[in-house]
Amino acid sequence: MQQGRTSISRKNKDKDLDSRIDWGIIFCVLMLALIGIASIYVAASHDTKSVSVVKQVITQVLWYAIGTVAVVILMQFDSEQLWKLAPLAYGVGIFLLVAVLVFYSRAYYVQTGARSWFAIGPLTFQPSEVMKPAYILMMARVITMHNNDHPTHTVKTDWLLIGKMFLWTLPIFVLMKLQNDFGTNLVFAAIFAGMVLVSGVTWRIIVPTFALVVIVGGVALTLVLSDWGRTLLGHLGFQAYQFARVDTWRHPAADTSNQGYQLWQSMKAIGSGGLFGTGFNVSHVYVPVRESDMIFSVIGENFGFVGGLLLIMLYFYLIWQMVRVTFDTKNEFYAYIATGVVMMILFHVFENIGMNIGLLPLTGIPLPFVSQGGSALIGNLIGVGLIMSMRYHYTSYMFSSEASFK
Repeated sequence: MQQGRTSISRKNKDKDLDSRIDWGIIFCVLMLALIGIASIYVAASHDTKSVSVVKQVITQVLWYAIGTVAVVILMQFDSEQLWKLAPLAYGVGIFLLVAVLVFYSRAYYVQTGARSWFAIGPLTFQPSEVMKPAYILMMARVITMHNNDHPTHTVKTDWLLIGKMFLWTLPIFVLMKLQNDFGTNLVFAAIFAGMVLVSGVTWRIIVPTFALVVIVGGVALTLVLSDWGRTLLGHLGFQAYQFARVDTWRHPAADTSNQGYQLWQSMKAIGSGGLFGTGFNVSHVYVPVRESDMIFSVIGENFGFVGGLLLIMLYFYLIWQMVRVTFDTKNEFYAYIATGVVMMILFHVFENIGMNIGLLPLTGIPLPFVSQGGSALIGNLIGVGLIMSMRYHYTSYMFSSEASFK
């Protein structure tokens, strides 16, 4: 009898653990990881001469392993612990963003024009990537605290909330500008906008602000497209390479031997894939840096329109899984964290695929869980860990409550 009870107890614990882990999110990330490893293998097989293909693939697998450990650790943190962790994570992130301005990799600065990477021997690390989930945690805490203090939304209290959020965001914008990393600044702006939208801010602020953004965007576009505007922007600190990226986006075929070469080659590779692609590891078009920023060109060439569409559907399924967890847990702090993570991933996907097919300017933003690179992968997996901790602790709480009730 005792053995029978032990067996039943073990089964109940296994069932409890299974229900606490969000296998839908794990499935999506695992599939994206496999696609990423396969795509990196293809890119390295055809492009790399100085570094072995096996070494590049193994390095990426090790980054996945480190990120998985980070996910498991974060799953142990409940909402109260994440609440306490938010200011510490934000502070460490700001410290790293300041430190990289002094100890940045000179070699990467020559290549990219950005002071965004630490380099220790062959290893590189971009602190802005791990700053993203830290920023999301801090914004979720700021919004939750404000809404608890001001349960009734008015124009005055909502402007106060936006002001608080902007004050916590401003140091990041300034530090990103000092690093010459405009693309990452866009990611933080997207996270900020998404979290404002779900914070409960009244439409009387949202609508005029949206109209203002459209007007400012139109003015900015006019400045970028005119000579006098570029002169003015140059005095404000914009770099020549940023204007070159806009020109490349507008006319990718105008200079296929210089600035437009990368985009033009990416579009050729994706176009050559047709409907079903050329087949795995069959590459006829060379694309610079396609193992990281231009990884979608590998998928488009090898697996065609159908493969690219399936990849996009996989991303949307991942986002749907994350949103579903938020509705299930019904926790305000969790909801804001989930919004930030979803906006971070969604903007990365939108921008990366958009720039690969010529719809958006090149910004150097990687494709989540697919592109080569440890910093971005770790940052995205930290976001996944934050989402999975919601299901893990909410289900645990439900089971303990039921047990207490019985």
